[in-house]
Amino acid sequence: MKRLLFLTFAIVLLLAGQARGQQTIAERLGYPRDAKLLIVHADDLGMTHSVNAATIKAFESGLVNSGSIMVPCPWLSEIAAYARTNPQADLGLHLTLTSEWTSFRWGPVAPRDRVTSLLDKDGYFRLTESEAAAQADPKEVELEINAQIERARALGIQPTHLDSHMGTLYQSKALFEVFLRVARKHKLPVRVAKAWFARADFLPSMLNPDDVYIDRILDINPSVAANDWANFYSDAIKKLEPGVTEIVVHLAYDDAEMRGATFNHPDWGAAWRQRDFEFFTSDAFRKLLQENQIKLITWRELGKLIK
Repeated sequence: MKRLLFLTFAIVLLLAGQARGQQTIAERLGYPRDAKLLIVHADDLGMTHSVNAATIKAFESGLVNSGSIMVPCPWLSEIAAYARTNPQADLGLHLTLTSEWTSFRWGPVAPRDRVTSLLDKDGYFRLTESEAAAQADPKEVELEINAQIERARALGIQPTHLDSHMGTLYQSKALFEVFLRVARKHKLPVRVAKAWFARADFLPSMLNPDDVYIDRILDINPSVAANDWANFYSDAIKKLEPGVTEIVVHLAYDDAEMRGATFNHPDWGAAWRQRDFEFFTSDAFRKLLQENQIKLITWRELGKLIK
């Protein structure tokens, strides 16, 4: 069955490619087929002041050029004010169905009594993406993520794309179907990469040739030692292949606020985010982009391909 799905999708892509002159996503954007295009994307805006401040500073460097906002989080109003005064910023929504820190929690935007399958015993979102996906009613997920989009727009945020905090909306076919339906309704691209097709076999059968998705997504993981941080990213950039790649980063300052928010959770914690900030705002990173002829693009550009 899986082979049949992949074969069917390959045929659809082939026919669509022939109709468009077999254009790659880079060519659809107006770049040469061999262009190396990169989105440097900062997740978790709205989570804390520290995240907001570090990410805005990174945006000012011109090296981090995209980000996404967590609407249920306590520092939403601060980043919403930034979005209103910087309408050119490439800001999407980091649709949120989990609350992963043990002492720093949040819950839904929709009325709690209408999304009870999304909540733990204390009324917050659940700690992990696997638990959230296993318990979530897809109808309640759709209600909540639509509420997050509506809340963002009410605050003057005009999202350029959608992605999913901790990947919850990619955990099952039923949840991804909801995600796609909402994105298509709002005519927004979703974070999906062709490189994911091998690990989530439901993806190819659900996408169509007019959907906008990129080639690959890179991020760092807890197996990388702190002193190897810059080497990991430098090697990844030097090896970047043609096409559209997104590097997902998590920025903040290693300050008291961030250490408190991420207490007892070093992965994606305060020191992690400080390291990401330092590398992606550095002259060394700027030089790597220049030496490897890498062009920064945004989700806003990708969104213009949606009819």
